[in-house]
Amino acid sequence: MPPRPVIVGAGRTKFGEHYEKQPERLIEEAWLRASEDAGLERKDLEACYLSDYFLLLTNKLGLEEGFLSELTELHVPMSFTRSFSSAFADACNAIQAGKYDVILVGGIEKMTDRWDKIRDDLMLLGDPWSYYAGGTPESSHELMLRAYIKQHGITGDNLEKLNVALAQISVKNHLHALKNEYAQFQRKITVEQVLEARRSARRPLGLYDFAPISDGAAAVIIASEEVGRKLTDKPVYVLASASATDYLSYHAREDLTGFVATRLAMQRALETAGIRLWDIQLLEVYDQSTLMEMISLEDLGFCKRGEAWKAIFMSCRDYKGYYEINGRKLFVNMNGGLKADGNPLGATGGAQIYEVYKQLRGEAGDRQVKGDGEIRFGGVVELEGFGTKSHVHILGGFR
Repeated sequence: MPPRPVIVGAGRTKFGEHYEKQPERLIEEAWLRASEDAGLERKDLEACYLSDYFLLLTNKLGLEEGFLSELTELHVPMSFTRSFSSAFADACNAIQAGKYDVILVGGIEKMTDRWDKIRDDLMLLGDPWSYYAGGTPESSHELMLRAYIKQHGITGDNLEKLNVALAQISVKNHLHALKNEYAQFQRKITVEQVLEARRSARRPLGLYDFAPISDGAAAVIIASEEVGRKLTDKPVYVLASASATDYLSYHAREDLTGFVATRLAMQRALETAGIRLWDIQLLEVYDQSTLMEMISLEDLGFCKRGEAWKAIFMSCRDYKGYYEINGRKLFVNMNGGLKADGNPLGATGGAQIYEVYKQLRGEAGDRQVKGDGEIRFGGVVELEGFGTKSHVHILGGFR
């Protein structure tokens, strides 16, 4: 078995609208917090991996590696990727290959700096054919919801419960975000508010069903197992990091009611980690919409196809901080998810990893979860586009 990378530090900024801050200030804030958490200085870093989607467009920053070199005053090898998960996976591979012992992974986005054009950019991330046909970033989510309802024959009272279950996801994530100091939205909402927003828009999904446009940064420091054990007495191991890819065009896929890339990535991750599905009690999933959180529960295997809405509906009638599925507790999006924590694309995966890392170390404060016994494993799912590429990471803490 190859050596396991160890997360030894993590940091992030508050997500939201940071008009007053330049990108370098945001990423500096995140990586300084990560360095402080790890007890390391910049001279200890042997390589850096940076992620962002739109800095070239929003802030006219090209060759991001040079940008990061100037910021850190380092001349170590640096690489740029699109998503945080891609950067994180590349860094883990480098650690396992024995190339480096300490790597900084950073993610940054300043989406509100291009508020008037960012939706065009988001549409091209999903499917250029939908873009030229006038499809919005939200259109594929609504098409998937319609396909899901049709395929699984959901009608009458069950359809009403499904719609409420999706609203409950939004309410739940806003509730969790109240305990997250870095979250973009720290206010309660109600199921009725979610439903009213849909009625006002005359659409199956409304304002409160989607993640916002956000700015922010996140950073994680990973080390080789040997070095990591010396740096911390609460190591969080990267047990698996897997990905898979599907067609760019949503309408061309064989299955329109889920993401095959997530299913494949999860299967590979479980095999690599050598654990069973329900060893995982803690999840951070990519809820770019409420529908996507529901679909993730099915794609990952925690719920049967076409039935996740039932577990959500029943769990949220008297919500106790977790979904109850077949008598088991599953803690999902404890930081508020993309919906309430925020969604600065290049940094989003970093915030997800940050949350699981803090939870496994017992450092999540008021939102610290308590499962059936010690929670030793957590999962992270990050998507690129509308399920075009899926990343699954499994982290394990051994205290």
